[in-house]
Amino acid sequence: MNALTMAAGQRSSRSTFVTIEDVIRKIHEIAIIPVVRAANLEEARRAVDAICAGGILIIEITMTVPDAPVMIQELVRHCRNDVLTGAGTVTTAKQAEMCLDAGAQFLVSPGLSVPVLNIAAKRGILAMPGALTPTEVMAAQEAGARVIKIFPCGSVGGPKHIKALKAPFPDGLFVPTGGVNLSNAAEYFSAGAFALGVGADLVDLAALRRNESGKIVDMAKALTEAVRLARRNKR
Repeated sequence: MNALTMAAGQRSSRSTFVTIEDVIRKIHEIAIIPVVRAANLEEARRAVDAICAGGILIIEITMTVPDAPVMIQELVRHCRNDVLTGAGTVTTAKQAEMCLDAGAQFLVSPGLSVPVLNIAAKRGILAMPGALTPTEVMAAQEAGARVIKIFPCGSVGGPKHIKALKAPFPDGLFVPTGGVNLSNAAEYFSAGAFALGVGADLVDLAALRRNESGKIVDMAKALTEAVRLARRNKR
């Protein structure tokens, strides 16, 4: 597996991403969080390879992937200094513990779980809860969230929703997810998004199953370029 061997010559027992601040900085730098859902581990591995080949060195392995902690452990063991590896769809304290034990460097949830936030905080790991409304954003911030996933953002106005949330929460670090794609990425950044969570529009399982992983590589490259252009235009 290419992604699991890319760092073989420079492995370390200590991750480059040492603190929550390091992780937040890396997320902002790359600005795309690929959300990997797959039917099995081998499919997930192939998706990860394609994403990394396209230049996006952040991976979110969702807990809907069978044996997701195994995939997380593999990535962290072999690529901890190159690929920022997180766990997604973490909804319970038990799942949080499993993912952290596997080495997850950040956690993402579709909604707010205070136990998940607390477990991550005790371990010094970033947990990104989900929220949609101002009330939910306030609750997440009150619980200690530094970065908040806005989900499902595409169902409630997309970039316009992010822009509306940034009015009362100008310092909010929002990661819109759900309906985010190449065609609206720039608009999300213009609206104030901190980073973007991209699922099926990047992790195209149908293409993967047709042995067309190059489509995922090309989309990763295109999204990376979209980030670069969006930031250049904001200067």
